[in-house]
Amino acid sequence: MKRDPGIGSSRPEKPAAAKAEGSAQEQRDAIFSRPLPRIHDFHFGAETAGVFDDMLPRSVPFYPEIQRMIGDLVADFAAPGSAIYDLGCSTATTFLSIARSLPREIDLRFVGVDSSAEMLDIARRKLEEKDFPWPFDLQHSDLNQGVIVRDASVVMMVLTLQFIRPLYRESVIRSISEGLTQNGCLILVEKVLAEDSTFNRLFIQHYYEMKRRNGYSDLEIAQKREALENVLIPYRLEENEDLLKRQGFRHVDVFFKWYNFCGIVARR
Repeated sequence: MKRDPGIGSSRPEKPAAAKAEGSAQEQRDAIFSRPLPRIHDFHFGAETAGVFDDMLPRSVPFYPEIQRMIGDLVADFAAPGSAIYDLGCSTATTFLSIARSLPREIDLRFVGVDSSAEMLDIARRKLEEKDFPWPFDLQHSDLNQGVIVRDASVVMMVLTLQFIRPLYRESVIRSISEGLTQNGCLILVEKVLAEDSTFNRLFIQHYYEMKRRNGYSDLEIAQKREALENVLIPYRLEENEDLLKRQGFRHVDVFFKWYNFCGIVARR
């Protein structure tokens, strides 16, 4: 899932941040732009789904470049006759992005899994409108309840694992490991904690500066931070690497790092 929210009365001019793939009809994210009497836990329902394709490139550093790098890696590992999974696929932006890196003639099937029916409705519409060239299956499922992965040459979790309860992360990563083909890989993008409290404070400070540059107000940043507090639980980079190695991934490396965000590629 790639996740962050919006709706509001004020509509500041859109910043220069790049749009997500297939987001021509996106709405402006302003979910937290007005003072809210009570901050509820962040969720991925209709309100968030409607603005998600505007939210991500404004909330995730180098989001278009991360998508491009994922496309490179998927092209490296995609094997004919196998499946490409996106766990937490949200509005299918990643499927559409990586399609540009793959030859149309390669025999693949795509499986997207997400807990939000509203996200999947948008994903299905975008894939159909863009004439996505491979068969796809969008599954409505909560990853906290487990996942079945079969014959996958690539599994992607882009800003998804951080939303799975820590209690269930081992079993989800184990299922992925067991469902990969011999030379398959897992691509993981996460928000992470720094090893040192000073670095952690500074990295978060710079992250909020990036969000301000992308048009979010201090009120939006503060209210969203509170909404995410009990929902998004990041690990340190080392904790994620250890988790992967415990579940059979012998080769783990970092392909992207920006302050408190990282991209990891892992294979068995």
